[in-house]
Amino acid sequence: MKKALIYLFLLVMVSSCYKEEPVKSLKLAHSLGVTHPVHVAMEYFADRVKEKSGGKLLIEIYPSSQLGSERQCLELLQIGSLDMTKVSSAVMENFSPKLKVFGYPYLFKDKTHRYHVFDSKLGEELLLDGEKYWLRGLTYFDAGSRSFYTKDKEIKSPEDLKGMKIRVMQSPTAISLIKSFGGAATPVSWGELYTSLQQGVVDGAENNLPSFYSSKHYEICKFFSVDEHTSIPDILVISSSVYKKLTAEEKKWIDDSAKEATVKQRELWEEAEKEALAEISKAGVKITYPNKNLFKEQSIEIISELKENDTAIYNLVKQIREIK
Repeated sequence: MKKALIYLFLLVMVSSCYKEEPVKSLKLAHSLGVTHPVHVAMEYFADRVKEKSGGKLLIEIYPSSQLGSERQCLELLQIGSLDMTKVSSAVMENFSPKLKVFGYPYLFKDKTHRYHVFDSKLGEELLLDGEKYWLRGLTYFDAGSRSFYTKDKEIKSPEDLKGMKIRVMQSPTAISLIKSFGGAATPVSWGELYTSLQQGVVDGAENNLPSFYSSKHYEICKFFSVDEHTSIPDILVISSSVYKKLTAEEKKWIDDSAKEATVKQRELWEEAEKEALAEISKAGVKITYPNKNLFKEQSIEIISELKENDTAIYNLVKQIREIK
């Protein structure tokens, strides 16, 4: 009996001395559906963080605008009410002005050039430019090239856009671009776009192939014009105040996992583009390949105006085009 009591006493003492290391959890919200390749990449990111940390750091993902629009999520990051989000750089430009450079037409020579820019020192500098606004960019997720899709007619040239209400993101640069093509730029949040197309609030929109497919916008819009006017990346963002509170080890788990997710996402994106093109064709969408030079010529004036009105962005455009 005495031995049993001593054993019990020792067991209690050991148990009281042992403290299980607490699990830290970060909330990541975004507007995309769960089948979208960028969401899948974020799931991969969360898995890598969990594996690297041995389960001590977890990423909880809230897709499909559950916690708000892209702009709202960024505002939540700034005040520390949300830890992480994924947004388009077009929305991010409202908070970090230098990022509006990605909204200018025909900025990249091709996909390889685009990746070189994202992976370059300049690309990293642009990611971190949001720090002063409490928004730290972790990595770029490729969002391909954006093209026009419409309900009632195909777009073969900028002339065809005249008078049409085209949905754009809440981006001054995107609004200026559509206006230069003669369209009526209409900002609508991504989560409201399907209904806006149905109800005739807008006549069409512009986005990449996987987003057009995963959003089921092809059910309403039967014309997709592959003009590829812009290539605007998505950005994985963490609240600067949250990042500063992480330990050096936790920061490494996050940073390394983001880099690995970037590589994975590019593979997923390439597959998603092929699948989307095949599936929308099956669904009866007419795919048009217009003469891109017609759109390039129409948009030259936007770049020319930069030289006089915004030399900082004009110089960024030049730097990006010089990267090999």
